[in-house]
Order: sequence, then structure tokens, then C-alpha cells
Amino acid sequence: MATVQRAPLKSLDEALAQLLASVTPISQTERVATLEADGRVLAQEVVSALHVPPQDNSSMDGYAVRCQDIAVAGVVLPVSQRIPAGAAGSPLQPGTVARIFTGAPVPLGADSIVMQEDCAAVEGIEGSPAQVQVNAIPKVGQWIRRAGEDVTRGAVVLAKGQRLGPAAQGMAASVGMDSLAVVRKPRVALFSTGDELVMPGAVAPQDMRPGAIYNSNRFFLSSLLRRMGCEVTDFGIVPDTLEATVGTLREASASHDLVLTSGGVSTGEEDHIKPAVLQLGSLDLMQIAMKPGKPFAHGRVAQAHFIGLPGNPVSSFVTFLLLVRPFLLRLQGVESVAPTVELVRADFDWPRADKRREFLRVRRSAQGSLELFPNQSSGVLTSAVWGDGLLDNPGANVIQKGDVVRFLPFSDLLA
Repeated sequence: MATVQRAPLKSLDEALAQLLASVTPISQTERVATLEADGRVLAQEVVSALHVPPQDNSSMDGYAVRCQDIAVAGVVLPVSQRIPAGAAGSPLQPGTVARIFTGAPVPLGADSIVMQEDCAAVEGIEGSPAQVQVNAIPKVGQWIRRAGEDVTRGAVVLAKGQRLGPAAQGMAASVGMDSLAVVRKPRVALFSTGDELVMPGAVAPQDMRPGAIYNSNRFFLSSLLRRMGCEVTDFGIVPDTLEATVGTLREASASHDLVLTSGGVSTGEEDHIKPAVLQLGSLDLMQIAMKPGKPFAHGRVAQAHFIGLPGNPVSSFVTFLLLVRPFLLRLQGVESVAPTVELVRADFDWPRADKRREFLRVRRSAQGSLELFPNQSSGVLTSAVWGDGLLDNPGANVIQKGDVVRFLPFSDLLA
């Protein structure tokens, strides 16, 4: 039987590098409708087969003109045609203008657009062509979007390994892609350990036995996994026995890329994750120099990765965001997995800094500075609900009000 490698506290950066180095990205791909591709990772680059826009078009409602016909403001010219979006006009005759609308192709011969606010209709003789007074001297090219201004034919508009969002979906559609090749969704098995855990709805709050707690981790971990584009199989709460843990691990590892657990990665007699994983595969227990989230486990069970998160809810939540999230992104072929970091002013004092790297739950104030949740305990999930991000504080670093600190917004970490 393999032995557990116990090592001194690792830095978070070391632990993450080790975790990412173990990843072989998923090679299987599938094709999905572009409309359904939000959050998926591209398996092939998208190359444009056309210019976007395909031809010069107007960016304003107004009149297409020839600049040489309007040497002074106030010139009155006949309107020779009307060009709505989606229609192609005829060449513009000298000495005339064309009524044109946003997105409509600029007619051949026109070299400028005068917006309608700078023009005025002129009353003419009944039966004669409509006329317009142009009250501004145009410049060549004004209010014209040039063909290929956004995308040129043959350009790579979306890169392989890019995680798609709404703007990328629109970009793919703009070059005619109704479906996209994407990486297969990671298959993740999820379960919790601990006889103290109870599912909401199974027991009423007033009937909870002493020592029992509701299983909050199961809910937020399942949601986080789905937000990361995973297919989740929820194995529920596994009894605190070695036999039950081994059985669940064996079943879960058979058809999943990752087995994710919370709880049971400490050193207590009732923590059966370690011996169960070692019975079936390999395990590296990391003690990470971070707070919250010190205990962390990574290993293999059959062909599946195994990751064990701490049981305290905030510890589990934070370690997922900082370790599991980048792991899952890399598993799908994403190269850039670092979170967004903003430099923001702290609106509080933090005189009791821990030796470990701390991730404090904070939120922006109306003035844009960071407020601190008063209770930073790893069991207080309220702090993650109240906050809108994490303050990344180096070990042993005291914070004084007004200091500029590193802020990791949940808007990025939870996307």
C-alpha cells in the first residue's frame, strides 16, 4: 500500500502549480449550437469566412452624400433614393443625396454620412423630388463603418481554449457559426462525509439531534461545479465508515474525471477519506499556508482525479475558488486560469495578521473602498453571502485603513 506523503505547509502558489501540473486536458469534443455554448470551452479556433461588416455601412440615420457637393453649410439637394438596413442602393448620382438608415450599405459614389440632426427637409413643388438642406459641412468617411472594420476575412476571431461568454457567442454568430466544437464537459462526482450531516427537509430544525448540522457544502459545491460547465453526479452524504467510503469512491471513479469531496481530510479517527483513497489509488495530503482552507488533498482513484476539500463551509468555498476552479479550467484546456486581481483601498484596520496567507471576506462600499465582515471564522458562511470578493492578504501582513490591497471579486471567481 502506498504511503501518505506528509510535507511542511505549502504555499498556495506551490499547491496550485502542483495541482495544475497533474492535469491532462480532456481530449474529447462535441458540437453544440452557438446559442447553447455559453460557458463552454472552444476545442477549435473560429476563423471568419467573411468581412464584418461585409460592406461599408452607415452608423447613423441620416443622408449619404458626396463631400464635393457640399462646400458650404445650407446647400439644398434632392433626395434621389431611400436605403433602409438590409437593402442595397444604387450608385449615388452627383448633386443628390440618399436617405439612409443605420446599418444600411453606403451607396457607391457616396463618401460621407450627414446625420439627420444636421439636415432639414425642404418644402418643394408638389410632384417634384424631395429635397433636404444640409446644414453641416461633412468630412470624408464620417459616420461610415468600413467593410472589415470589425473582422477581416480569414481572421481568427475566437481562439482554441477560450471559455465562451455572451460576447463570444455573438462574435461566432456574426461570422456565420451556428454551431461550435467545444470540449466535453468534465464529469464530476460529488459527495460529503460526516455522520453529523443532515439534508435540509429530512429533519425539521426543531428536531435536529445534538451535534447535527445541515449540509450546506453540498449545495454550493454542486452549483459551483455546474457554473464551471461540469456534469455533476451527486452521491449525497456517505456514512463515516471505511467500507462505505471505499464503495462510493470505487463507484464514483469508474466514470468520472474528478471525484470531489468535502470533509474527512483531517487526521481524526472518523476521517476515512485518506485510507479509502490509498486503498484504491494514491493520495497527497497538503497542508496549505492559507486561511481559511489549510487541509487539502489531491490524488488519483483509478483514472479519476480525487480532490478532498475541508469540511468547514467557508474553507471549502474558498479552496474551491482558488484551487478547484483553476483545476477545472485547465482540465477543459484553458491556459489562463489566474483570477482577476484589483488594487483597492481598505477601509478598515487588520492588526492581528495570521502567519498564513489570508483570504478575508470583504465588499465594496459606496465609496469604492473595501469593508470587512466582522467575523472571519471558517464556519461563518454569512461572510461569503455578505461579501462580494476576497481580500488576498500576504502572511503576517498588517493592514491599516487606507492601505491598497489585492481584491479578488466574486464576479470573476463565480463566473
